[in-house]
Amino acid sequence: MQISSGHLTVECVEGDIANQPDMDAVVNAANAWLQPGSGVAGAIHKAAGPGLEEECRALAPIAPGEAVITGAHRLPNRCVIHCLGPIYGKDEPSDELLASCYRKALQLAEEKQLTCVAFPAISTGVFGYPIEPAARTAFLTLLELADQLRWVRRVRIVLFSNKDLSVHERVLKKVGNNRS
Repeated sequence: MQISSGHLTVECVEGDIANQPDMDAVVNAANAWLQPGSGVAGAIHKAAGPGLEEECRALAPIAPGEAVITGAHRLPNRCVIHCLGPIYGKDEPSDELLASCYRKALQLAEEKQLTCVAFPAISTGVFGYPIEPAARTAFLTLLELADQLRWVRRVRIVLFSNKDLSVHERVLKKVGNNRS
């Protein structure tokens, strides 16, 4: 499913965030030290190889809501944008910190003149952010920024499961209809 706002198209797919060869950048749902971990960070670091971990050392630590950019190493993309989402129930205000991840990631993409960016569902894994509110925050933030983007034309949200995809599609449709 996809919707468009201005020059920006936002889409949702089920898949592997580390295998998005048609995207200029993939976003890593990182930990503060930007090191391999479980979930998205583990998959991206494994696919990118040890050079990514080495490059990340000089950029860490980062705080919730922040983003940094690195090369993609062995990934089929130009860059990896690393975002530290909030731990739900601990890092507050969680909705503002989560929105900041999307804003700062797109700001970095704009600075590098990237046109296509793939995001995971930031903070919804081990950080415990409930899927539906996280999706709403993501889509509202992306659509709010649509008219300000000069380079980014397509954002893909890559979901790990069909269940998460269904929730995101429902929320995207609702958010899109409310903007009409």
